[in-house]
Amino acid sequence: MNNIKIWVAFLLLGGNLAVLAQIQHVPVGTQSLPVDAEVGLTLVQRFQRYNANPRVAADRFDITVNSPKSVNILDEKNKFYVHSLEGNSTSVYSLSDFRLLKSVAHVFDQKNQYLFKESDYFDYKFRTRTNKLNFFSGKPVESCFSHSGKYLWVTYYRRSYDRNAIDPSALCIIDTDADTIVRVMPTAPLPKMIAASPDSKTVAVTHWGDNTVALIDVSSNKPADFHYIKNVEIDRRLTNNFEQDKIVDRDNNCGNCLRGTVFTPDNKLLLIGKMGSNAVAVVDVATQKYIASVTGMKNNLRHLILTDSCIYLSINKTGYIQKANLQDFLSHIAENPKKPYNKWTSVYVGEGARTIVADPSGRYIFAAVNNKSYVAVARTSDMKVIANCAADSYPVGMDISADGKTLIVTAQGKSNGGGNSVMVYNINYKKM
Repeated sequence: MNNIKIWVAFLLLGGNLAVLAQIQHVPVGTQSLPVDAEVGLTLVQRFQRYNANPRVAADRFDITVNSPKSVNILDEKNKFYVHSLEGNSTSVYSLSDFRLLKSVAHVFDQKNQYLFKESDYFDYKFRTRTNKLNFFSGKPVESCFSHSGKYLWVTYYRRSYDRNAIDPSALCIIDTDADTIVRVMPTAPLPKMIAASPDSKTVAVTHWGDNTVALIDVSSNKPADFHYIKNVEIDRRLTNNFEQDKIVDRDNNCGNCLRGTVFTPDNKLLLIGKMGSNAVAVVDVATQKYIASVTGMKNNLRHLILTDSCIYLSINKTGYIQKANLQDFLSHIAENPKKPYNKWTSVYVGEGARTIVADPSGRYIFAAVNNKSYVAVARTSDMKVIANCAADSYPVGMDISADGKTLIVTAQGKSNGGGNSVMVYNINYKKM
């Protein structure tokens, strides 16, 4: 019977064995290898939409999972949030017993226009629609918490009526007590990453679509008071003058392809990865000015994170994680921002390195390796891969719990099916 199902899938995919071979769905209970590594992963729960009759209770069929792009854990409220790009929704789960608590729909019509305080975004123009600008479905991409987890900010790849992502898009703000949307704000085209400053006074929205990053004043505790300060151009803003009657590949027509975004611990600088090159753009938060782009790292930088002492980059295409001393990197920005910074230590984790997270101790980095369909674990002291754990096809987003014991990974869907799942791994530290 299984062979028949595989053959039918093969035919539906156009008889392309290469495409069929790259899709995998691993069983719950899968463990990382080698089994005696100092850190081990075990797949203990999964939410998926490809098998309506799973054999084990921990493998949960969940129709709300539809190309999940990212995940955020809110330990303080015992919840985690999964954003399904193609499902136009955010699924809310219990962290302790993995129940689906709620599905938040990113759909806006006559009933919820009160969520919009404004339609205009700086000097941007809507070109695909002239009326009912705020009637749309949003495709959620990434998110971040602000105000000690009170608010969850979620970016929309595009508005549903704007197929080429050339108009202003939007983001929403979810109150995590009620898990309801309390405000929607416009953005520049194609926002992806979003980050909140450590002091919860500023939120930055990075626009993949036109080389800009916006700064929002969130110093108030009331969403109605949140307001834009500046839309900062990184090098130059793109015009996106695409013909509306043609479909454009916006994943590649993106200029600098701005992606990973993080504030420095002192709230003074914003660091933004230029995925279209080998550089980190630097914005001064106080003056709202673009300072420079620091080069010297490998090309195709996708994600960046900071720990207490280090900065880490994921290099997507060639599959590396790079590490540098954070204070040394910041000193370089202050002294020689236009010169390359070359003090990187690198480790190969596999082509398609996407989201990375660090455990609370900073001893280990976990990476979602999209092209190879596994999660890599690297030891930070010597930048060596110590374990890999198989995952459903196309792992892309991840987050780690505050105690470092739970890793949640999303596997996106693609035209050939893909992972379409959310995987929960237990982390076992055998040497601390």
